[in-house]
Amino acid sequence: MKNIKCITVLIMSCFFIVACNDEDFLDKSPKDELSAATIFSTYNNIKTYAWSFYNFFDDYGRSGSWVAVNDYTSDLIQNGYSTVNPGYLNNSFNVPSTSGTWTGSYSNIRRVNIMLDNIENSEISDEDRAHWRGVGLFFRAHEYFRLLRTYGGVPWVEQELTDLDTDILYGPRDTRDVVADNILRDLQEAVASIKEQGDGDNTVNADVARALLSRFGLFEGTWRKYHNLGNHEKFLNACITASASLINTYPSIHSNYDQVYNSDDLAGTAGILLYTHYVVDELAHWVSTNTRSTNNKIDITRKGIDKFLTTDGMPIYNAGNTLYQGDKDRYTEFDNRDNRLLIVTPPPYKVGGDGSQSFTHTGDPLDQKYFSILESITTGFPYKNLPDRNWSGRVTGEVPNYNRLVPTQTSNGYRFWKIWNEHNYKRSSNDVSDFAIFRMGEVMLNYAEATFEMGQFNQTIADATISKLRARGNVAAMNVGAITADWDPMREPSVDPVLWEIRRERAIELLGDGYRTDDLRRWKKMEYATEVKLGRWEKQSDYPITLPIQNGASEGYIQLIPNTPPAFPEHYYLFPLPSSELALNDQLTQNPGW
Repeated sequence: MKNIKCITVLIMSCFFIVACNDEDFLDKSPKDELSAATIFSTYNNIKTYAWSFYNFFDDYGRSGSWVAVNDYTSDLIQNGYSTVNPGYLNNSFNVPSTSGTWTGSYSNIRRVNIMLDNIENSEISDEDRAHWRGVGLFFRAHEYFRLLRTYGGVPWVEQELTDLDTDILYGPRDTRDVVADNILRDLQEAVASIKEQGDGDNTVNADVARALLSRFGLFEGTWRKYHNLGNHEKFLNACITASASLINTYPSIHSNYDQVYNSDDLAGTAGILLYTHYVVDELAHWVSTNTRSTNNKIDITRKGIDKFLTTDGMPIYNAGNTLYQGDKDRYTEFDNRDNRLLIVTPPPYKVGGDGSQSFTHTGDPLDQKYFSILESITTGFPYKNLPDRNWSGRVTGEVPNYNRLVPTQTSNGYRFWKIWNEHNYKRSSNDVSDFAIFRMGEVMLNYAEATFEMGQFNQTIADATISKLRARGNVAAMNVGAITADWDPMREPSVDPVLWEIRRERAIELLGDGYRTDDLRRWKKMEYATEVKLGRWEKQSDYPITLPIQNGASEGYIQLIPNTPPAFPEHYYLFPLPSSELALNDQLTQNPGW
């Protein structure tokens, strides 16, 4: 099947009504009920049942929010609508009574276990049975990984439970060791069992299983290393093995970074392993619409902007950097920088025609400096262009725009516009840009980081990973030998300078993709998220409204949140179990400190 789309309750409803075109099934099934024996009787029946598992993935869905909002609790993204710190960063996070993560994941695990319990009696070949078992293990591991990174150790369930299974239903939590080892076991079997081609284009295949193993192995290995749990090597080695295999198979990635996020069809795109395909009026989302309005006022912090290198591959504060022009002049700040910077935040400009669907140039070349630059970077469609417009074509007269709702706005000066396209022009909330669930950009980052943690990173690996990602931003390749202790004066001294650059590339490539808070958690660096969050340098005299400039100065960096968060508590690294689950099962124990 070409596309992951329309995977809803409707599929399951249709399945239970018509089952499949197998005449034997129609002849032999009872008219008034369906049993597990009939539901899982044939390959096609199992395939139809398993399609519902694709709903487990995070993608755009039908909501107007994107995973970027998950990074509000990190250091690189902030909520432009809020002048207070999130509760998770303000020591005011409360134990929830219920949790969609807990109930949703266990509901999904039960659905997978039902299939795993019944495929042994299916009328399919041993090869097909092994394949579907591998698919089930992949999705079960996906859900347990979600639980593990949220709560740590949780109850492990390997079969469909009934009311008689009280020892499991009301049993204690399994340890993190047990859960992590079981996830690793299941993913390794999935890699070995799932068909290399899956069930057609854009389905879970052996390489998609390797991609999840790469992601999980890095997370668990580094969590164990930096939280002093021990036994991190086997998880990092699993990441390395899976990642190396994928890099050998897919050595190239798509050359256009913007198209990875704003394409209306990712089919055949180099480096895309699995994606959700959206179709007008059939399965669409709202993310581009909301990005192109004030519904999503998501901003990038000063620290996030400063991550981007100059084209010579140097950090902007490197003593030898002659390309960086500073951040005091908005029209030169982005000069000679990684092109991906223009893909994540709109560059400054000014036109006449604020709020209308037409515009005129001011006549000042600086005001339209980035028009042609952005078009050359996006190429083709183009996927992004200036001036910034909303879904109906109304123009934002200048960037940054702090005070006018016509139609896009920022609070700190660096609006996040990564998902911005015109595929379904002048139609609201019917966006069709595809979502990459697994892609080689992430795998390359996983490989680079895991090999460094295991003492294996070298120039050859840098060339196969970091340098390929940088090339899309027109940035020079990573020269490992040049990275000395003073390479970036902003580096935290406790972090090795080469590792700092690997982590930098991850921050840039995955900015706003929802990974950053979990990255800080696994590195045990959540103190980064409690730093003061700053925005663009501005002069108050340039604006008719009062800007929240740091310390109330007449010029300086915007500081949207006036209060600095308290120190991040140790016990916040794991989230609390919902109180309702503790009330139902007195053998469950709460995470320490909650």
